[in-house]
Amino acid sequence: MSLARAIATGDLAELPSRRDEDWRWTDLRGLIRAMPPASPASEGPTPPAVFAAETQLRVINGRGPDEVTVGAGETRTLALRFIAASSGTAHVSAIRIVVGEGARLTLLETYEALAGGCLAEADLDIALGAGAALERVVLTADAEDGVLVSTAVVTMGPGARFAQTALSCGGRRQRLETRVSHPGAGAGVRLDGVYLLAARRHADITTVVTHAGLDGATDQLVKGVVQDQARGVFQGRIVVREGADRTDARMGHHALVLSDRAEVDAKPELEIFADDVACAHGNTVGALDEEALFYAAQRGIPEPQARALLTEAFVGEVIDRIEDEGAREVARAWAAGRLRATP
Repeated sequence: MSLARAIATGDLAELPSRRDEDWRWTDLRGLIRAMPPASPASEGPTPPAVFAAETQLRVINGRGPDEVTVGAGETRTLALRFIAASSGTAHVSAIRIVVGEGARLTLLETYEALAGGCLAEADLDIALGAGAALERVVLTADAEDGVLVSTAVVTMGPGARFAQTALSCGGRRQRLETRVSHPGAGAGVRLDGVYLLAARRHADITTVVTHAGLDGATDQLVKGVVQDQARGVFQGRIVVREGADRTDARMGHHALVLSDRAEVDAKPELEIFADDVACAHGNTVGALDEEALFYAAQRGIPEPQARALLTEAFVGEVIDRIEDEGAREVARAWAAGRLRATP
């Protein structure tokens, strides 16, 4: 079952539901009562890109390039824009991204809603050759009543490096899912995320990393802030297959809940079938430090400003790990804008 199949067939029974373990907190079947019409082709004007890049590709209402290739040894920066330009319609996008042996790609990926009520899925098939490096920064700007599912399936060659930071503002339902096939063999993965949610927005960051060989590393840090009646979901699974000895895998998820009606659901998992591994996970959900707020008040900082500063510092640990300087500055501005726009 998937959103893509439901859109293609019009069959609501194909939608994931709370009966599916991986979707129990992001139920689509109980939400969507009628399938919207297909999104039309749209060639209208679009706003400037959020990220600066030497190359920009647009996928508008599901229509755009279906493959991007970075040749062996090349270095490129690409802004990939998924744009929903029609209200109350549905579409699916699919794109394959190939990063050749020894190549480097900075992928700056945005989801931009120019109209409300859209139902969209984006499927990315990402392949990294031996020794290749990809930094993927994902930023969502979805409408409050939009439904978005983005799924990236990543395969890696020996010695490859995959680094990701997902920045989510949520939607009516929003799910950013990443599945990584990790070969070991000196390859490394960084798999980070930030969700900042207000009103009734919902965001789901789901990841699965499967280590299949010796000497692989994964480092994951996800942080979230939810307020009003928003809901954040984190599901992270690291699987270490038999024979994937000397795996080093770390996972951390930490969230701040800033109102009594907000909710965070978290499920970090380690499945280990190998010996001689160093694996750990941590998960915390709590409120802002009252002592720090008191300390700020004693120095004349108004409470709303103090809360914004503390939450910016909280998520800043994740944003500081973004390697591309320009993308890092965009992410900082995005976080500051969202945190200071709400009390």
